[in-house]
Amino acid sequence: MPQAPEKISTAVLHEQQILILDFGSQYTQNIARRVREAQVFCEIHSCTKSVSEIKALRPKGIVLSGGPASVLEKDAILCDKKLFELGIPILGICYGMQLMTHMLNGKVSPADDREYGSAELKVQEYSHLFKGVKNNSTVWMSHGDFINELPTGFKSTAFTNNSPIAAIENPIKKIYGLQFHPEVAHTSEGTKLLDSFIFDICKCVKNWKIDSFAEYAIETIKTQVGSGHVLCGLSGGVDSSVVAMLVHKAIGDRLTCIFVDNGVLRTGEREKVEQTFRDNFHINLDVVDAADRFLNKLKGVGDPEKKRKVIGNTFIEVFEEEAKRLGNFEYLAQGTLYPDVIESVSFKGGPSVVIKSHHNVGGLPEKMRLKLVEPLRELFKDEVRRLGHEIGLPDKIVKRQPFPGPGLAIRVLGNVTRHRLNILREADKIILEEIKEAQLYDKLWQSFAVLLPIKTVGVMGDARTYENVIAIRAVTSTDGMTADWAHLPYGLLGRISSRVINKVKGVNRVVYDITSKPPGTIEWE
Repeated sequence: MPQAPEKISTAVLHEQQILILDFGSQYTQNIARRVREAQVFCEIHSCTKSVSEIKALRPKGIVLSGGPASVLEKDAILCDKKLFELGIPILGICYGMQLMTHMLNGKVSPADDREYGSAELKVQEYSHLFKGVKNNSTVWMSHGDFINELPTGFKSTAFTNNSPIAAIENPIKKIYGLQFHPEVAHTSEGTKLLDSFIFDICKCVKNWKIDSFAEYAIETIKTQVGSGHVLCGLSGGVDSSVVAMLVHKAIGDRLTCIFVDNGVLRTGEREKVEQTFRDNFHINLDVVDAADRFLNKLKGVGDPEKKRKVIGNTFIEVFEEEAKRLGNFEYLAQGTLYPDVIESVSFKGGPSVVIKSHHNVGGLPEKMRLKLVEPLRELFKDEVRRLGHEIGLPDKIVKRQPFPGPGLAIRVLGNVTRHRLNILREADKIILEEIKEAQLYDKLWQSFAVLLPIKTVGVMGDARTYENVIAIRAVTSTDGMTADWAHLPYGLLGRISSRVINKVKGVNRVVYDITSKPPGTIEWE
């Protein structure tokens, strides 16, 4: 029988890493994801991080990200020139390549035309970076400047029709630059390029594994909490569920989870959470029925952002009251993910703009003076799902499509009432049933119903009707940052429409949303 793979000691889980310095690129998280997928740990830090701080982290390699600015601008964001003297392998991508050229006395000039989109890459000289890369492969360009004079000691290794210098390197100093973006799916050989940098040049080994991380997280929680007691807000989504399971494995009955029924949940949501965590996993679970309280506060509130704030503030109130009733807790466990950490600080090192007004438990730590337990703060969403599988969570949780914190309140456009919520619940239940029956649920990022704030004329049973409209929303995505509308089969759409109109009283028309993100959003709020 084949031997099980040897597990990496948690003591060395972070012994090696790739450090990504962020200059504001929209693709920076993609770089980190690609490195993680190669089973190597990496972190994203601000481009303003000092050389002494970088040295202290002892990275095996450094990636300089792309960015929206130009190195030729008066207030261009630069890094410390000493970075290039550390002897650590460096890969500059797009802005990162122009930055190193500019700082090492090469020449960068503005292009006549911005190059954005696909290009054909031609490798002109051997490079360890291009090991195994097919010639004439497709790459993704997004830049307005170009390099027309190389720094001393550098050579050009590849070009495109519009970029005479598309890749540069100084192999002696192990400094490499790419004008294109290897981290995006549009670059066909991008994974090979990054692997060459990670393994051939940086000499990393594969030791970032979810099974090792589970052990590491559990041991970290034990050390942090000691003999203390932990409170966890449980929604039933994958993030809070994984956190609850990790903390429970670490400290057992000293964990108490609170599930708040806010009245804007989907059909059977509360019952599923109770069955999974209280009955199956025997976790201390406190269920609070606060539906009336939430719905009373939502009366007359039609603006989606105001709905978010009402729900977030009310959740804090309910959670605080219940926590005080249950006893003394020293810690609060939250499902903070690595993208949340990244978004909390701008690439320049200062505070970023508010991206979400309802995040995790909406400010509870500050209000309740609890110490935070955040075991997922190093992970991306796909890593959390794999971790959920590793620690034994069922597919119905691990593979659950994202569900917004404000729940159905933002899918009922306009005023939220019990009657309108019931219409939406029934329609949403039918849509999900049909999507699952068609074996498409796991292939879609999200699929759901939206109740529109309009009524239309119809004919049902030879009689005129004037009833509500349900919109079907289904999208494909890898990370939720962008999304394409899903090309659902016409037969499936027809079955959904027929069932909704026949089964849901008060609906006489069903429409399908074919808007991508951007320009639209996934939700209709």
